[in-house]
Amino acid sequence: QLQVVESGGGLVQPGGSLRLSCTTSGFTLDYYVIAWFRQAPGKEREGVSCISPTGVGTTYPDSMQGRFTTSKDNAKNTVSLQMDSLNPADTAVYYCAARRHLVCSSRLSAYDIWGQGTQVTVSS
Repeated sequence: QLQVVESGGGLVQPGGSLRLSCTTSGFTLDYYVIAWFRQAPGKEREGVSCISPTGVGTTYPDSMQGRFTTSKDNAKNTVSLQMDSLNPADTAVYYCAARRHLVCSSRLSAYDIWGQGTQVTVSS
């Protein structure tokens, strides 16, 4: 069974950092793109970042560039999202998604394996 499971969410103060993990099972990261999405209350799910099988990472929204970094460890079947300088606007449920492909995509419909999400709350 192909699965992705997110972990690492929680409550953090503005300006703080969190590191989310996406642990995969049933497939190898050598052939799969892994993406992060997030959904804030009352808003649509949006793309955050993506990492290709070759390890090329992309962060989509300008507001996150320089603050969010995506990396992976193929041996551990894990993809990480390091989030720094967090602010209340980053509060959302963060989802990990996967697709068998060589190229990243920011479209939700491009991904067919989804996790349950992990809550990130940025508040003082």
